Amino acid sequence: MSETQILQLVSLVGFLVLVLGSLSIRRLRLGFIVKTVIGWAAIAGLIYLVVINRHTIADHLNTIGSKIGVSEAPQVAEGETIRIQLSPDGHFWARATINGVERRMLIDSGATVSAISEETAQAAGIDFTRGMPVSVSTANGTVEARRARAQRVEVGPLGTDDLTVFVASNFGDLDVLGMNFLSRLKSWRVEGNVLILEPQTRTTT
Repeated sequence: MSETQILQLVSLVGFLVLVLGSLSIRRLRLGFIVKTVIGWAAIAGLIYLVVINRHTIADHLNTIGSKIGVSEAPQVAEGETIRIQLSPDGHFWARATINGVERRMLIDSGATVSAISEETAQAAGIDFTRGMPVSVSTANGTVEARRARAQRVEVGPLGTDDLTVFVASNFGDLDVLGMNFLSRLKSWRVEGNVLILEPQTRTTT
């Protein structure tokens, strides 16, 4: 469990204690107090699950919307070619996996090296604590990170092994695919509002 998740859990417990205390002062029946606390706990738990799974939920909603014609699919595989639709926020977001762990990742050609959050690194089993410290320039200034390596990174049918990643707590929940991933492709280009990723040509012997 990450530090952020621990703080969220402590906050939830503190909130429930306050609710229980306020109900006790009113001398309400124990059964009513228990039902109220359980109800609040269920609501808080549901909100927590929605927050930590927001990217997955958004992807599913986009997929459903594209199927019924409400919206365009944000990411489509045509053979081994990937087409990614520009998001309303003006960025290209990929549904990727890092060591088999699914993440929604920003594709940023301005980033020399791919970067992931500590939470993503831990979920993917990436040991970054002993990695070489590096300084990374971001839109919010320079942050300190650790150099590590992801065994496998995939975007749909496209994938690469042994990819260098920078890991830092200051990245928040943002995960970025940088040029060290894009440069391993045969090509990448933007046509209109669509980013097209082409795989390396396979040779046969």
